[in-house]
Amino acid sequence: MSGARSFDLAGWSTATLDRVESALSAWVAPETAEDDGHEAPAALREAMRYAVLDGGKRLRPLLVLAARAAVAGAEPADVARALDDAALRAACAVELIHAYSLVHDDMPCMDNDVLRRGKPTVHVRFGEAQALLAGDALQALAFELLTAEQASAPASVQARLCRLLARAAGCEGMAGGQAIDLASIGRSLSEDQLRDMHRLKTGALLQGSVMMGAACCDPQSSCSAQALQGLAAYGAALGLAFQVVDDILDVTADSATLGKTAGKDAAQDKPTYVSVLGLARSQAYAQELLGQALAALDGAGLADTRALRALADMVVNRST
Repeated sequence: MSGARSFDLAGWSTATLDRVESALSAWVAPETAEDDGHEAPAALREAMRYAVLDGGKRLRPLLVLAARAAVAGAEPADVARALDDAALRAACAVELIHAYSLVHDDMPCMDNDVLRRGKPTVHVRFGEAQALLAGDALQALAFELLTAEQASAPASVQARLCRLLARAAGCEGMAGGQAIDLASIGRSLSEDQLRDMHRLKTGALLQGSVMMGAACCDPQSSCSAQALQGLAAYGAALGLAFQVVDDILDVTADSATLGKTAGKDAAQDKPTYVSVLGLARSQAYAQELLGQALAALDGAGLADTRALRALADMVVNRST
């Protein structure tokens, strides 16, 4: 914990997110000459940018870039530049997947929410059809970024990043967890069932973010199995902790603080950690998961995990 507290997370996050925001603004659906005279593509691009820019914690990009920093070694300058570029693309790609999932989750056929990141949800602002298309386009763009012609990372690194992101987002990850979530409305779940659901719905993409950052290492001197195992365990504990805290905040914070509708899980009769464990036990469990995440980093054998440690502490002890 002392390492996390001595690390300047605010300063590191500001500098890191400046890079991420600049890249997202440049890469997410900029206006093109082909849009001239065609209102439909221009409207779709506007919806995509609305969904991604100017909002969100950007936790997933931060995890990608913190993990990249943890595995970076004494790489040749050209190799380091290529891997840093790959990590930035991965950071943006995982944020696009996250944004697309929020656009679709907020639609009437799913959670039917009207507020996200402190502003009207995409389907409220642009209509359901445009929201559906914007989500589809953001998902496709994520993989385009990872394999763009301008990408300088080795093809093996690009392929691994695509595989990690696809697995985290698909039926064995986020989408599968959402399917379980929808099927669980109005039902009682055990703690084990709830944990399994959230390891997929929320945890898979957060763990995937960590592992994508870890994949941005020199193929000639890749991470040890010990390091990868430690980072995977860290990501799993952090991903679950994020959801536990989310469930806590859903009953302890208001909509203005959260930037999204508070109390909606109870209103929709969804099982949560608070409904299954109670508030006090959920709060204690979040701290237990923080301990697990930090212990996993201790066992990873990496020289500098300060950013990852500070992010874990921030996730569990946040108020929004």
